[in-house]
Amino acid sequence: MKVYDRQKKEYETSDQYGQEKLRFLYENAIGRLLLRLAVSHFVSGIYGSINSRKSSAKKIPGFIEKHHIDMSDFEEEKYGSFNEFFVRKIRPEKRPFSMRKDVFISPADSKLLMYGIDEDTKLFIKGREYTLDEITGGTYTEGFKGGHAFVFRLCMDDYHRYCFIDDGKVVSEKRIKGRLHTVSSFSRDHKIYKENTRQVSVLKTENFGMVIMIEVGALLVGKIVDHDIKEFKKGQEKGYFEPGGSTVIIITGDNIEVDEDIMEQSSAGIETKVRYGERIGTSRC
Repeated sequence: MKVYDRQKKEYETSDQYGQEKLRFLYENAIGRLLLRLAVSHFVSGIYGSINSRKSSAKKIPGFIEKHHIDMSDFEEEKYGSFNEFFVRKIRPEKRPFSMRKDVFISPADSKLLMYGIDEDTKLFIKGREYTLDEITGGTYTEGFKGGHAFVFRLCMDDYHRYCFIDDGKVVSEKRIKGRLHTVSSFSRDHKIYKENTRQVSVLKTENFGMVIMIEVGALLVGKIVDHDIKEFKKGQEKGYFEPGGSTVIIITGDNIEVDEDIMEQSSAGIETKVRYGERIGTSRC
């Protein structure tokens, strides 16, 4: 999978974690028979339980080496299980963010694709048509015609905590219990942002107006942990995902000037690697 590294200004190839197993589940006739069980919360619960055991900690060194994770970025800690390692906390100085009011930041370490929202509040994500009502489960969607949908895909080896993109307050929130399809290209035949488990929050922000922020669970990620926060600050942690790949979606109005490199790569269908707190655009106001 081709990804643009905006810091190095070059392209790299990103391998999908467990891609052979995913190919079997989604592209093999026998695998598809097992898929219904694989995307259930039951299987996710078993996987989570296994990775909470002390014995799972033995996987950590190999995982770090395979994915070239720089552990100097993270708070020093002895991990009692793979789950504890997975939700590790980064050193704040390693993810700085601008306090300028007009700077729009990424909520997570991830691979970003930006999509336009048309006048009928429809958008096409990876070849599938969605309405905002489908993605948000019928949540408030007024004022987003002609806006943007930012899709931040977190891979297994990414930092799995996410933050608020501005100061503001939570207007409403709800949990939608759905399936747990992979958020990779293997699930292209499924409308994953309509089918998967989602946490939907409507945010009133000080500098970007009304924003919808959605955390999407994925294969083997049965748990989205959102902190109980009603008023928030820019860069403040909103929550985290437990093991697996996952996605954060941010929906805005047309008041964001998206950075040119992200616009260019998204237009070509190429994800851009971004970090928690990194600038991805500015306010037009």
